[in-house]
Amino acid sequence: MFVKKVAGLATFSPDKMTKSTVAQGDFLFAGLNSFEPGQEHALHAHPGQDKLYFILEGSGVVQVGEESELLSAGDAAFAPSGVVHSIRNPGPGRLVVMAILAPPPHW
Repeated sequence: MFVKKVAGLATFSPDKMTKSTVAQGDFLFAGLNSFEPGQEHALHAHPGQDKLYFILEGSGVVQVGEESELLSAGDAAFAPSGVVHSIRNPGPGRLVVMAILAPPPHW
């Protein structure tokens, strides 16, 4: 399916951040990362892959390289290939982030 209602794809777990695929093609991947308060996606990097975080719901502390900022719905952060990045939900509400990666991961 090429057209989706993205909001309905968010899932949550009390144990850890969850991931849901929105779209995956030969050149791009888009997915939802959903966080309960206090959950995070630890600092990591993607060699050979750019990543864009777009905040859909809630607020999250995003780190890209040495820069860290609290972002809210409608904000975005770009992590170029090889640059460390992370995201954390400081609460009190849920956080839903669209993560767009190019090229897509090959799991």
